[in-house]
Amino acid sequence: MSKLYFYFSAMNAGKTTTLLQSDFNYRERGMNTVCFLPALVAEQWNPLITSRVGLSRVPIVLSNDMDLLTIMAAEMEKQTVSCIFVDEAQFLSKRHVRQLCRIVDRLDIPVLTYGLRTDFQGELFEGSRHLLAWADHLQEIKTICFCGKKAIMTARFDGFGNKVIDGDQIDCGGNDRYISLCRKHHDIVENNHDCISLSAVGEQPGFQDCSSANQVDL
Repeated sequence: MSKLYFYFSAMNAGKTTTLLQSDFNYRERGMNTVCFLPALVAEQWNPLITSRVGLSRVPIVLSNDMDLLTIMAAEMEKQTVSCIFVDEAQFLSKRHVRQLCRIVDRLDIPVLTYGLRTDFQGELFEGSRHLLAWADHLQEIKTICFCGKKAIMTARFDGFGNKVIDGDQIDCGGNDRYISLCRKHHDIVENNHDCISLSAVGEQPGFQDCSSANQVDL
């Protein structure tokens, strides 16, 4: 029986890479998949689902007024769909998460969603909140803070490297704007230089040396 999956993490944990690899595995075996990307990301950041290792996929861009059940009914008239993937799922609306549930329950198609759990202030995104409530399967994709502990928070920085504490919840960006931190350092780090100074005096592992979650027991 099909299920709704939510894979969540802080920034730079490899969510999109995992999505693209899973999508490739289906298609390599001759099965058809459909990928969705919220319009907000396509308009502000990148219209493709793209990972840092260079993989990419052309998605269906999902705007707020689109109905997922209608889209999938049209897709299934053309081909059998074995799996649906959604990147940046934190930006889904409550309505779209509900529609994904109905696709799983009524059309019996597994849906795999990937996204952030919380924003730069530690608050749940709308899509994440409802996926955490309604998904059949929840799984954390782990990454680490510069101190070596598991990173569960995402901090936003401005163009001068200073931590941003107020502002719009949604502001798409990459490594130049966001850093994954543990709860402790999300609370105390004020700017990027704090990360560098900790490693410079030998108190903590270097930030660049801790980019892989395989380096510590999470």
